[in-house]
Amino acid sequence: METCAGIWILLFALHIQGGDGQMVQMDSSKSGFVGSQVELRCIFINSNPPVKISQVTWQKLLNGTKQNVAIANPALGVSVLPPFKERVSFKQAAVRHRTPSLEDTTIVFSSLQLSDEAAYICEYTTFPAGNRENMVNLTVFARPMTRITLTTPTIVARAQKRKMTVATCVSAYGKPPSVIRWETKLKGEATFQETRNQNGTVTVRSNYVLIPSRETHKQKLMCIVTYRNERITDSVVLNVQYEPDVKIEGFDGNWYLNRQDVQLTCRTDANPPVTIYQWKLLNGSLPTNVETKNNTLFFKGPVTYDLAGTYICDATNSIGTRTGVVDVNITEFPNNPTEEPDTRQEPHSNEAAIGGAVGGVAFLILAAILLFIFLRRRQHTFKGDYSTKKHVFGNGYSKAGGLPAHPPIPKYPDDSDDEKKPAQIGRPGGFEAGERDFDGEQEDLKRPYFTVDEGESRDYDERTLAFQYDPEPEIADDMISQTDGSVISKKEWYV
Repeated sequence: METCAGIWILLFALHIQGGDGQMVQMDSSKSGFVGSQVELRCIFINSNPPVKISQVTWQKLLNGTKQNVAIANPALGVSVLPPFKERVSFKQAAVRHRTPSLEDTTIVFSSLQLSDEAAYICEYTTFPAGNRENMVNLTVFARPMTRITLTTPTIVARAQKRKMTVATCVSAYGKPPSVIRWETKLKGEATFQETRNQNGTVTVRSNYVLIPSRETHKQKLMCIVTYRNERITDSVVLNVQYEPDVKIEGFDGNWYLNRQDVQLTCRTDANPPVTIYQWKLLNGSLPTNVETKNNTLFFKGPVTYDLAGTYICDATNSIGTRTGVVDVNITEFPNNPTEEPDTRQEPHSNEAAIGGAVGGVAFLILAAILLFIFLRRRQHTFKGDYSTKKHVFGNGYSKAGGLPAHPPIPKYPDDSDDEKKPAQIGRPGGFEAGERDFDGEQEDLKRPYFTVDEGESRDYDERTLAFQYDPEPEIADDMISQTDGSVISKKEWYV
């Protein structure tokens, strides 16, 4: 009895040990793109001593329902059930043998489909340990189909300037959804729309809206689609049709009588190109000497007053007709003469200018030298630097007829070479009767002295110069005065 109990306890311990040592290893998640291949790993970690594997079953778990995918049995072999029969297989060849090795029962999905996305269970049936299982989540991605298209092959710019969709960018059947943005220099706006499809994918659509014009013609629109970590780009160039933009060239505002070879040209910017040009003259007909060739008016012969007027050019393409206008006026003479100067005279002119400048400088130098000699001669002194100039009292002016008498000349030694000094004015008894008296404080003495050359006489506002010395007697031309008051002849002076 005790022996039987011991056997059961031993078997129970072995069972617990074996159960604790068994494990099914799998990845927690796997992913792949539609149409690609993916492996779902399943490895059985056996115990020691090992338990017997009776069967391995792969199942798909979707919305709480299990569906068999593939079975491996040691006695019956391998079986893959529809709808996986053509796309699922066991990776290890040993599993497919009559006596298979079932420790690694990894399966391979090829041509992955969106419907393959689910949870997959790998279950091991063992004896005597029972069942062991694990699970992996499979995610299937769908790379979107991206394209950008123009709304129409050609877009027409209307005069009404209405907004319209010019291009569409689509990222279709993507999983997960894409993100679309536009890159362009155009001023417009984008709209976005997402549509969820029955197979679980999402289609994203974006329209670019703007006002078509000639400025938008040949401009580039780029659609950038970001899908997971990928960046997909596509672009188009707008083809915008518009009426002609007309401008008349050729009149420069300087058409004058007898001018030759004048013409007017009708310049246009149009898409499609202009096919018809028509010239007209407002309130009249074109001059008889005009020749029309394509978009240009050629005026034969010299310019006359008959060419004046308002010229009109009508330019037409398949979209419409636009007009250009220019007013032509004729003048008798050129408005801006463009006569070129005679460059041959320039060297002579330069030489003359340089010669004149040199001559002027030489003349100024000569004049300065002569002036200096003249001034030096006027300031010439005799014996002891005796000056021939007289000192004048005060401001040197007095009213006409009011010349005051001068005080007597002080006596100096005969052998003195010093210049005579004037006596002070205002001493008692120094003036004769009838003469103007000076202030007792001798304020006139504060006035500055200045000198006047002998024999020099000028009138200043009916005033006369008042000298501090008595008038000297007239001296003959051949005589020279001395410091003692005497005179000698020039012959004696220069001896």
